[in-house]
Amino acid sequence: MHVKFLPEKHIERAASELLFAYGQRFGAVAAPPVPAEEIIECHFGLSLGFDDLRTRFADSGILGATWIADKKVLIDQSLDPTTNPRIEGRYRFTVAHEAGHWVLHRHQLVETRGTPLFDGTPAPSVICRSTGNKPQIERQADYFAGYLLMPEELVRRVWADLTGDVAPYVAEDELRQLRERFGLAHDEQPTVDVAKRMAEVFHVSGQAMQIRLLALHLVLPKKPPPSLFD
Repeated sequence: MHVKFLPEKHIERAASELLFAYGQRFGAVAAPPVPAEEIIECHFGLSLGFDDLRTRFADSGILGATWIADKKVLIDQSLDPTTNPRIEGRYRFTVAHEAGHWVLHRHQLVETRGTPLFDGTPAPSVICRSTGNKPQIERQADYFAGYLLMPEELVRRVWADLTGDVAPYVAEDELRQLRERFGLAHDEQPTVDVAKRMAEVFHVSGQAMQIRLLALHLVLPKKPPPSLFD
């Protein structure tokens, strides 16, 4: 489905406004992790559950689906953290991704309803897959999920507490050592230790946290050139 272009700053603001609105009703989110499930169920009033979506849609890449008119979100059962705690970060990101569709796209999606499924149930408004080449609607929901689960203010606060400093970490040496250890290409960025530790606090994946830390320039892949004031 085609959706209009949204600048990332617009998406970040939408995520911040959602957190504020949730806080007004249920109490401010003063510390991580951000309660993605409660936002879906309590703030939006949607039903949230698990299903074997990969079998249901005959697609091994499906992670989640949202029915806008029916106010329902289903996550594929392979992401159930109660049976596989190691994928909690992937599960929470998928929940936040579906929240992104609700905030950013529901007014467009509510008008679209595909052919009913083979069992007669209504087709979902949007199906979310783990494919690498994602359409714009999926990229926007991914950005939203990152901003919702890892808001800048909380990330910077936890960073200062965890590292004892507000300065960025130059990860050049650690990245080189990790590439050598795992035989990775020179342009790959394996997850550094501080990103893993931050991820544990926010209950997200190490990869998602590292992307956020790089975007906030708290982790630097290379030592910056000297400035005039050095």
